[in-house]
Amino acid sequence: MSGPDLFARPRGVRRGATLTLVFAVVLATGAATGSLGRTPQEPAHGDEVQPAPAAQRVSEAAARAMLDGKSPTDAAEDAVSRSGDRWGAVYDAGEYAEFEQDLDGRYTGVGLWTVRARDGGIVVDRVQRGGPADRAGIRSGDRLRTVDGRPLAGSRVRDVVGLLRGDRAGAGSTVELGLRRGARVWQETLHRATLQRETVAVERLPGGNVQIKVKAFTKGSGERVRQAVRRAPSGSGVLLDLRGNGGGLVDEAVKAASAFLDGGLVATYDVRGEQRALHAPPGGDADRPVVALVDGGTMSAAELLTGALQDRGRAVVVGTRTFGKGSVQMPSKLPDGSVAELTVGHYNTPSGRGVDGRGLTPDLVAGDGAQERARTVLSGLRPPS
Repeated sequence: MSGPDLFARPRGVRRGATLTLVFAVVLATGAATGSLGRTPQEPAHGDEVQPAPAAQRVSEAAARAMLDGKSPTDAAEDAVSRSGDRWGAVYDAGEYAEFEQDLDGRYTGVGLWTVRARDGGIVVDRVQRGGPADRAGIRSGDRLRTVDGRPLAGSRVRDVVGLLRGDRAGAGSTVELGLRRGARVWQETLHRATLQRETVAVERLPGGNVQIKVKAFTKGSGERVRQAVRRAPSGSGVLLDLRGNGGGLVDEAVKAASAFLDGGLVATYDVRGEQRALHAPPGGDADRPVVALVDGGTMSAAELLTGALQDRGRAVVVGTRTFGKGSVQMPSKLPDGSVAELTVGHYNTPSGRGVDGRGLTPDLVAGDGAQERARTVLSGLRPPS
């Protein structure tokens, strides 16, 4: 398990809640904001969205707790839990602000990704180019022994993420790392900085095909996918790697879909029974061969994109069954500034398949060696003559 120092607590988790998917008027991926930057309960595209009874009950529980001198956040969490909403969650104001920043593609940290070694130690897996850790000379493979004097042996990666980020520490705050590289043991004091997430990576494959890895759908990621497809050599195929993509802004996933579709339906969804649709603008490359690579970590907006390409016959999907997060949440601001999100609907693929609780089945199921299988499939595809 690996992850960058993006989050003060594991993304997608606040006492068991999983961060998911953002529609224009709904919350997912844990950010209490709409995909167009709206605040909780603010409608989009002229929609008149009224708070659901469940949301009202949660808000009332929080208000009563405030009057009684109790924690409104705890009361709201209890109300959400009793609602039976699998995806319902409550986020405090600080988390809310962090998630908004994350969806902007930014984070405050030192630019380190870490993994836990077999012996329980924490190892630097990757260093963000130009970040504080990179400028200090920290490299992939270095052992991270301590953070601010706290030993890390046996720690979970998500706890290390929290220490690296600090308790909502801002840019410019310091963190002291204890490191080891071979026989060398040293301390490094870094200043946290606001960094841009590297959510889209492009790699030229042997034979001329192109691999586009999308880690999350933050602001601007859809356009970066479009640019990568436009810049790909004529006649080359695209391996779209969505493994481990936990979702993000649906507007960005739709924009990414438009790179491969000449307009048309991407998904349908409902909000309290009212049916709505998401369409890609015309002008995409509808002929270039595409293979989508997915796994159990492919969630939400990434599943929406996968389902659209699969149903529209634009991609061969390779890998393992996706996660199965296809529900729509709406955020509601609580009296103390925290935010509750409750499920108000679900989305379907263009052919009408439901994703929530089911996931998507690849055209070619492949576990170990899935990437090699996907490359082989792509090399056998040819654009129409």
